[in-house]
Amino acid sequence: MSAALETLLRHPAIWRGAALAPEAATLPSGFPELDAELPGGGWPRGALTEILPTAEGIGELRLVLPALVALTREGAWAALIAPPHQPYAPAFAAAGVVLSRLLVVRATGARDRLWAAEQALRAPVCGLVLAWLPGIAESEVRRLQLAAREGGGCGVLYREAGSAAHSTWAALRLSLQPTAAGLEVRILKRRGGVASGVVRVAAAWAGFP
Repeated sequence: MSAALETLLRHPAIWRGAALAPEAATLPSGFPELDAELPGGGWPRGALTEILPTAEGIGELRLVLPALVALTREGAWAALIAPPHQPYAPAFAAAGVVLSRLLVVRATGARDRLWAAEQALRAPVCGLVLAWLPGIAESEVRRLQLAAREGGGCGVLYREAGSAAHSTWAALRLSLQPTAAGLEVRILKRRGGVASGVVRVAAAWAGFP
């Protein structure tokens, strides 16, 4: 390989197919073993992540809790859009979340839930948006991805496990399986190379699903 070509390939704007695609900015997940498998070493900012738990309440919220704590402590806003259960404020506070920077949006209709998620994702002051939008269409997922790109924060969309059979506009897609020690995370889609396999994380906080 010539010296000129080697110099070119070291440029940060160049991506090799065998390597992870670089992310413009990321938010550490708080789990080093997971960050090692994510492009840029964390949740992608300005993008949408899909989390597909095999069942409700297995740890899907605990997986993003360290990022939620870090962001709210930095003074950023975080939003929970249409969570399936009433968030338990004492558990969030005990985990370190700054409650004054946490928004919970209740919306009964699918159109209102989607609108709220889009608005939160577009807001630059909102560093993390967690949304539960059952039955969402792929065209609507694209709208959320574009909104996240515009706002620059991290978007997390919780979807049914069966969604894995369909393609997605999201930048990152993970499936979750519970284990005795925490969670088994399988990366179904990420920017860059193929994931090395299953990532096991110890995610245990009392009071969180």
